[in-house]
Amino acid sequence: MKKIMLLTACIICSSIIGFAQKYALIDMEYIFSRIPAYEMANDQLNQVSKKWQAEVDALTKQAKDLFTQYQAEMVYLSDEMKKTKEKEILAKEKEAADLNRKYFGSEGELYKKRESLLSPIQDEIYNAVKELSEEKGYVLILDRASGVNIVYASPSIDISDAVLKKLGY
Repeated sequence: MKKIMLLTACIICSSIIGFAQKYALIDMEYIFSRIPAYEMANDQLNQVSKKWQAEVDALTKQAKDLFTQYQAEMVYLSDEMKKTKEKEILAKEKEAADLNRKYFGSEGELYKKRESLLSPIQDEIYNAVKELSEEKGYVLILDRASGVNIVYASPSIDISDAVLKKLGY
């Protein structure tokens, strides 16, 4: 009877262990910082962003200069000239706002450039994570850098280095 009970307990324990789900963590910031192509893409985005911001700032400065000039000359201008100057200032401000939206808007040039440069790298990382998940039997992989409130996680379940190795870094 004891042997049957022991055998039953072993079978139950092994089946519970067999159905245990495996979890892992990755740190995307750590992974990105170890990929030279990602760093180069970020540098390129920063350079383009600074260039475009300088263009927007130049137009904004022109609009401010026009306004300052208008305020200084306002006393000497006729009503018609005032309206013309005001329209010119508003047009320059609108041009600056439109350029800002074109470059930095939600569907702007910077967004498109970021997508074109970073999406292939992100897809490659995703595929490596997916392959590791299938190979090792992970049912859930969390990104500790994504803002999920992970209070503590054992370093033994962090597979960031394995992802980098899978990518060849």
